[in-house]
Amino acid sequence: MAYVLLTIYSAITLYPFIWAFFASFKPYSEIVKVGAPLIPHTFSMANYQYIFTQDPLFPKWIINSLVISIVGTLINIVFNSMSGYALARLHFPGRNALFMIILVCIMVPAQILLIPNYLIMKALGILDSYSALILPSAVNFAYIFMMRQFFISFPKELEESAQLDGLGRLGIFYKIVVPMAKSSIATQAIFVFLAFWNDFMRPLLYITTESKYTLTLGLQSFQTQHGTQWNYIMAAAMITILPIIVLYVLLNRYFMVGMRIGGEK
Repeated sequence: MAYVLLTIYSAITLYPFIWAFFASFKPYSEIVKVGAPLIPHTFSMANYQYIFTQDPLFPKWIINSLVISIVGTLINIVFNSMSGYALARLHFPGRNALFMIILVCIMVPAQILLIPNYLIMKALGILDSYSALILPSAVNFAYIFMMRQFFISFPKELEESAQLDGLGRLGIFYKIVVPMAKSSIATQAIFVFLAFWNDFMRPLLYITTESKYTLTLGLQSFQTQHGTQWNYIMAAAMITILPIIVLYVLLNRYFMVGMRIGGEK
C-alpha cells in the first residue's frame, strides 16, 4: 500500500514537468487548444530555435544566472565551511553567544531583509549589478549550522596527527578537513546553487537593466500585453531545469551521504 501511494504521489508530482516538456515542442495554438493531447502531433524545435536565435538577450540571461549562481555558491562554500569549522573547533571569547545569534538569525524570514538590503546596496552604489545579488547572500546561517554540526563529529585525532606533522590551522582545514567533508559541502552546494538559480524576487527588486536580468526574471519578457507566450516559456523553463539536473547527477552520491549525516544529527 505504501508503494502504491508513493507511486500515485510521484505521478501527480511529475505530471506538470512532463506536460511542460512536451509543451516545449508544441506551437502556441496547440498548447492553448481545448482537449489537446499531452504528446504533440509533431515534435518541433522551433521554440528552442526562437529563444536562442531570435531573442538576443536569452543567451545573456543564461550566462548571468550561471555567473551569479556559480560565484555565489563558491563564496558560500568557503565562508560557511570556515565559519562552521571555527565555531566547532576554535575557542575564542563570545563563541557560544555568536552561535546563539546565528541560531536566532536562521529564524528570520529572508523576505524581511529585502528592503533593508535594498537600502544598504543603494547607499553603497552597487544596485543593478552582480554584486547586488551575490553579496547579501555571501553567507547562509543555516549552512553554517550544518557545517558546524559536521565538524563537531569530525575526529580530532586526524587534526592532531596533521599538527604533529607540521601543518598549521589553515593547512589542516584545507588539506585534511575539507577533503573529508565532501558530502556536507556537496549537499550545501546543491541547495545554495538552487537558491541562486531559482531566485526571482531579489533580481526583480535589485536589477533594472534588461541585459543584466537573470534567467528567471527574463522569463517575464515572454509575457506581453497581448498574452503569455506559453510555447517559449515552456522551452525556456526546460533550459532552466537542465543545470539543476546536471548538478544533482554529478553530486548525487555526496548529496545522499550528506543528507544521511544531517538526519543523524
